[in-house]
Amino acid sequence: MKIALIGYGKMGKAIEAVAIKKGHHVVLKIDLDNLDELNAANLSKADAAIEFTGPGSAFGNVMKCLQAGIPLVCGSTGWLENFETAKKYCLEKDGTLLYASNFSIGVNIFFEVNRLLARLMESRPEYEVTMTEIHHTQKKDAPSGTAITLAEQIIERIPRKKLWVNHISDNPEELEIISERIDPAPGTHKIRYGSPVDDIEITHTAHSREGFAQGAVLAAEYIHNKKGLFSMKEVLGF
Repeated sequence: MKIALIGYGKMGKAIEAVAIKKGHHVVLKIDLDNLDELNAANLSKADAAIEFTGPGSAFGNVMKCLQAGIPLVCGSTGWLENFETAKKYCLEKDGTLLYASNFSIGVNIFFEVNRLLARLMESRPEYEVTMTEIHHTQKKDAPSGTAITLAEQIIERIPRKKLWVNHISDNPEELEIISERIDPAPGTHKIRYGSPVDDIEITHTAHSREGFAQGAVLAAEYIHNKKGLFSMKEVLGF
């Protein structure tokens, strides 16, 4: 498969290494030095694009790929205020878009565990739920996209929590997310249910970017020759 990489930082290079190891070809690499090369002519050389940039550029990159008719895997976070617009445009163009806040297979299993635990805790108000996420200092958004996904899963299943906040809170309707930025830290997400008698914690800690890169390439393989909107749930068969 021929892959276009949009974003060629540490994550892009990790994706490239995994893709080449699996026998794919990277035919386009876009970074800050050659943004003018992100156009329909160059994108047409690829079977799929993988986008990992930042909150300020992600939406524009997504729309360019959809306009060019190139199946796209997007892992950028911090741009979801425009996600509904991108989804609508994808369907109008009969395009292909797979978005995930985290492509790690382990994290996506963690999402399923989080859903189950939140459902079990719905009727246990004596347990107060809080969250912590830790990433490297170069990460631009806080809380992380993964933390937001986890928080929204909890809020959906525990009605006493109405919204998440990114600070310490004593409001029982708010789900507290504490963000820490420490080097080096590829990513840790911790969910804690605390009561006067005991605590229950689930934690996912990434050891490197390779797990995210493997998932992103797997996602690109999955959407090849498909149309529509997808997530990692379809890729992993959840």
